[in-house]
Amino acid sequence: MGPAAGTRPAAGARPVPARAGIGLRAPHHDEFLRRRPDIPWVEVHSENFFADGGRQLEVIDAVRRDHGLSLHGVGLSLGSTDPLSREHLRCLRRLVQRVEPALVSEHLAWGSVGGTFVNDLLPMPLTRAALRHMVARIGAVQDFLGRQILIENVSSYVQFPGAELSEPEFLVELARRSGCGILLDVNNVYVSACNHGFDAGRYIAALPPALVQEIHLAGHRVVDDPEGVLLVDTHDAYVAAPVWELYRLAVARFGAVPALIEWDSRLPGLDELIGEARRADACAAEVLRVRAA
Repeated sequence: MGPAAGTRPAAGARPVPARAGIGLRAPHHDEFLRRRPDIPWVEVHSENFFADGGRQLEVIDAVRRDHGLSLHGVGLSLGSTDPLSREHLRCLRRLVQRVEPALVSEHLAWGSVGGTFVNDLLPMPLTRAALRHMVARIGAVQDFLGRQILIENVSSYVQFPGAELSEPEFLVELARRSGCGILLDVNNVYVSACNHGFDAGRYIAALPPALVQEIHLAGHRVVDDPEGVLLVDTHDAYVAAPVWELYRLAVARFGAVPALIEWDSRLPGLDELIGEARRADACAAEVLRVRAA
């Protein structure tokens, strides 16, 4: 599945081209359907569309007729030792079969213990035992859905002791052993690199181009912490200048890959979101021109 030509869609799906799309959130639904903006694809959070019917499904049915579609999950808790929720998987499979998205993704994270869920995406211990656990869980999900999924790196603020792999090494082994693809969140790389003191550029360089099938761009906030400055992945601001620079490095390494502007709270106007997507397209085009010269 070659990233240079965009990610191949599932049968019946509109493609997600190697251009920038936007996260489509409920406050923009009516305006998006009324205007039908020139945006090639959108991403929605899977769990918001698990109902049997209603306005949400009407919106997604209408959107998918003219735009590529990606389903991005936040609640499967893949890294947990709790059993995978069969009800969650059944709802996801029903949605996938209904809307035929080009992409389906989840996170390298856990969010539940003993059936109790937290409202966060918590990082995995970077051990070989955790890697084996994630390979098995992703394999089970892909078998149940009958298709490949992408796995996204998350931002982190603490690290587990006893790491046996770096995060990019973990992701690469996970993709190779399970057959999943990588959804690279460039903002999350930057946030975690600043919080933990590693080189974000080396993280990008450690990922093989063939495995990265989508890129996320988002905003973050800098907050005061008793031990120093802490970056928090908030999805409520414009993409920061150093994240744009890291995105340039990513495009130079991975080529033309679908990119998404994520913005989940303190939402701006639809035109501002589209403007960020246009900026991502322009940035990628400039890097690719230089690479081809």
